[in-house]
Amino acid sequence: MFGEVKSAFSENRLAIFSSVAILFISLFLGYALQPYLYSYFNPIVEDITEQVQSGVIQLTFKDIFLNNIGIVFQMFIYGMGFCFSALLLAFNGFFAGYYIACSNDLFATLLLIVPHGIFEFSSCILACASGFVLFNFIYKFLRALWMQDDDEAILKSLSNSFHESFDKLKQAIILLVVASLLMVIAGFVEVYLTVPIAEFVLSVLS
Repeated sequence: MFGEVKSAFSENRLAIFSSVAILFISLFLGYALQPYLYSYFNPIVEDITEQVQSGVIQLTFKDIFLNNIGIVFQMFIYGMGFCFSALLLAFNGFFAGYYIACSNDLFATLLLIVPHGIFEFSSCILACASGFVLFNFIYKFLRALWMQDDDEAILKSLSNSFHESFDKLKQAIILLVVASLLMVIAGFVEVYLTVPIAEFVLSVLS
């Protein structure tokens, strides 16, 4: 099993590195372009703040996890459309960069993001990469199907094509599982550890 996980990472480094680049570029652009993004993102921030204050959104482990795991699976499924996983990751990066830029206290804001953000961003990167690998599976499957002998039965052609491309589907699912596990950790850290860590660091430095 460890060998399959290792292969999923090593054979899909391009997908993973591409996802890393998308996230960090979008984070930087979201931060740098904050004044220009205000009209787009501020209504979202205000809506989320209002829902939290009214209790519609509760910052419990369950609610945070369900919201974040939904994003993970969306990135995976959107991989069937290739670029849509990247767009979802980029949007989250833009929003995070924008949110950081809006802060009056950058250090305190980073303290409230970094502890769980390490796991959450890593999860999003792998989720996006899993979407890319899923697209790769679909591409290889259709290509293998196209190259099958026309005289072969349809079911046999489908079976042969699936067998030839199955490794990519398995690797996409492995990356998705790892991303989901990281998101579980991120939710736990965000709910139970992020604020105490931030308060401790700020108390030591004050």
